Amino acid sequence: MAVGLIALLDDVVSLAKVAAASLDDIASQAARAGVKAAGAVIDDAAVTPSYVSGFSADRELPMIARIAWGSVKNKLMFLLPAALLLSLFLPWLVTPLLMIGGAYLCYEGAEKVFHLFAPHQAEQHEASIEHTAIAPASLEDQKVAGAIKTDFILSAEIMTIILAAIEVPDFWTRAGILAVAGIGITVIVYGAVALIVKADDVGLWLAKSGRTGLGRAFGRGIVQTMPIFMQVLSLVGTAAMTWVGGSIIAHGLYEFGITGPEHVIEAAAHWAEATFPAIAGLAGWLATAFVDFIIGLALGALLIPVAGYVISPLWGAIKKLLPARTKPAA
Repeated sequence: MAVGLIALLDDVVSLAKVAAASLDDIASQAARAGVKAAGAVIDDAAVTPSYVSGFSADRELPMIARIAWGSVKNKLMFLLPAALLLSLFLPWLVTPLLMIGGAYLCYEGAEKVFHLFAPHQAEQHEASIEHTAIAPASLEDQKVAGAIKTDFILSAEIMTIILAAIEVPDFWTRAGILAVAGIGITVIVYGAVALIVKADDVGLWLAKSGRTGLGRAFGRGIVQTMPIFMQVLSLVGTAAMTWVGGSIIAHGLYEFGITGPEHVIEAAAHWAEATFPAIAGLAGWLATAFVDFIIGLALGALLIPVAGYVISPLWGAIKKLLPARTKPAA
């Protein structure tokens, strides 16, 4: 009996070692895959603060928490099973779906640029398509819903990049890697967003309660520079949204044999690397992002009238055919 017990314990230890090795493999591959998705992660972090800009300080963290929870649900409830099932049964459908999401990002980015240069016309356009959005209970609900919708597209790109970087064939291990990487990225992104949007409050506290003159001066500097920083970050977020969409479209077209945009991007990157050899990596990335931005902006500009004159009337006609919702009694 003692020999049997020892053998059983030995089997348990062996299983534990296998499980630990599997968990270690999941964690390490999730980290490597997350690094490959760093570009999209940065874009996600740059876009989100613009959605909480203009709200009172006491609503910023609750809004970020709601958006973060929506991002987790996007990744785990929808994108993770969809990515795994598509990779198993319909791998050819991944690229078209990503391109639809990329086109939406291009539209969103171009509309924000349009609003920047022609605010009155942009407001008229937004009013014309207002009924296509879910009716929000408040402006905060509308902003949170918009942020979660944008996060869905960016998260789809992140999860697709992670899926492509996974090097194991086992279904459940791939699912574990996707889940770990998705949750880890969400914590990093929205933790950074929370720090960014609350920096001015920290600066105000330092300016009032700092123990030294240097600390109080540092706090005042934070308070004075944060509005400028948030404006710059908003511009970066708009640009990021647009160049990510352009990149998705260019790569998708390449997969379907339309190689022109991808060749232009590669040529621009090689030219920048050769022109600025001291910062070749940065120069190549900037050139790639710039061309992606131009592609995304051009496509988004084309989609603005499409949304206003085609999609909006079509959606309005569909809504008329749907049964009307009855409001609950007060």
